[in-house]
Amino acid sequence: MHGLRFAFGTLSVLRVRVDRWDRPTAGRAMLCAPLVGLVLGALAAAAGALVGWRAGGLLGAVAAVAVLAALTRGLHLDGLADVADGLGSGKPAEDALRIMKQSDIGPFGVLTLVLVLLAQVAALAGQFSVSEWRGALAVLTAAVTARCALAWGCLRSVPAARPGGLGAMVAGTVPVGGALVVSAGAALGLGLAGWGEGWSALRYPAALAVGVGCSWVLLRRCVRRLDGITGDVLGAMAETAATGALVLLAMT
Repeated sequence: MHGLRFAFGTLSVLRVRVDRWDRPTAGRAMLCAPLVGLVLGALAAAAGALVGWRAGGLLGAVAAVAVLAALTRGLHLDGLADVADGLGSGKPAEDALRIMKQSDIGPFGVLTLVLVLLAQVAALAGQFSVSEWRGALAVLTAAVTARCALAWGCLRSVPAARPGGLGAMVAGTVPVGGALVVSAGAALGLGLAGWGEGWSALRYPAALAVGVGCSWVLLRRCVRRLDGITGDVLGAMAETAATGALVLLAMT
C-alpha cells in the first residue's frame, strides 16, 4: 500500500497521504503506476464520452485530453517540453540538463507540445466519432500505456542523470521481470475490456506495446545524451507512449 500511495501522491492531483519516501517504495510505486493510469484514464474517458455524446467527437477528445492534463497538473506535458528543449539544444549533457531545469519553455518545447497535443486530439476525435465507448477505451488505453512506460524508464540498468529530484529517487528501482509482468497484465486487461469488438480487441494490447516501444526509443536517446534519466524524461516517456498508442489505434 505504501507503493500505491506513493504512486497516486506523485503522479496525480488526488490527495493521498504518502507515509514512506524511499527507493524501495519508489520502485513499487512505478510498478503500481498503471493503476493510477486506470483511475485517471477512467475519469478522463467518462468526461470525454459525455462531452462527445452531447457535442461531438472533436470536443470529446479535447475534454479527455484536458482532464488528463488537469489530473496530473500537466506534469508529463511539462516534462515533454523540457526534454524537447534539452535534446533540441544540441549541447553537452550538463548544459542540456541545466536547460531542462529552467522554468521557461523554449521553441523546441512549444513546437513539441503543440504537435503532440494535436496528434492526441486528432486520434481521439476519430475514435469518439465511431462511438463514445470506443473513444473512452482509447483514452483508457493511452492513460494506462503512459504509466506502463514509467516502469521501463526505471529499470535497474538505467541510471539517474543527476543526484537529486524524482528521477534519482526512482531510477534503477524496477526489475525487468516486474516491468514485463505489469505491462503484460495491463495488455491483458485492455484486451478483455475491448472484447466486445471481437478480434479487433487485440488492437488495444498492440497499442500498448507500440506506445511502450516508442517511449523506449526516447529513453535510449535520453540515456545517451544525458547519461541517465530525470523526472522530466519519465514525463516525456509517458506522453510519447500515450501518443504512440493513440496513433496506432487511429490507424487500425
